[in-house]
Amino acid sequence: MDNKGCQTPVDWIPTGKLPIMGAEAIMLPKSHGTSDVPVQENLRYGCDGSVADRICNFNRHYAEHSGYFLRTKWLTEIPQNGDPTTYYDSNSGKPLFMAPGSRSFAEFLQESIGHGWPSFRDDEVNWQYVRVLPDGECVSIDGTHLGHNIPDRKGNRYCINLVSIAGNPK
Repeated sequence: MDNKGCQTPVDWIPTGKLPIMGAEAIMLPKSHGTSDVPVQENLRYGCDGSVADRICNFNRHYAEHSGYFLRTKWLTEIPQNGDPTTYYDSNSGKPLFMAPGSRSFAEFLQESIGHGWPSFRDDEVNWQYVRVLPDGECVSIDGTHLGHNIPDRKGNRYCINLVSIAGNPK
């Protein structure tokens, strides 16, 4: 394992800038779709496990419905005082995102609501475990489909499915 947390030399493409790019090999078929394991039982925020498994492991392009995260327990289970929340891979339990980072909770929430999915910025991504593929797909190093990087005028914006980051820490 190198200093970027990579499992193999083919799981990242060095560019010297963010996002850390990943190789398509990360998403090769494994024993459970693109992952070695199904999603965890009892996902956080009341996320639906069957939706999570489909999105995380058997999908490369689609997302949970826009606004899904607002129909879960997410807003009642995270601090809204500015303390960051860590979001974990729904398959592996590895920490993938921590938000809010250099912005307020209100800014994080407003941007997420405006786009329909939790939206993270570069400083809120745990680059030890997250990669962006050349087509913009955002994935974990373990093969979990997370969402997409959709840059805007502020920079990189990682539009992420809540079902993909509702795991429990391991």
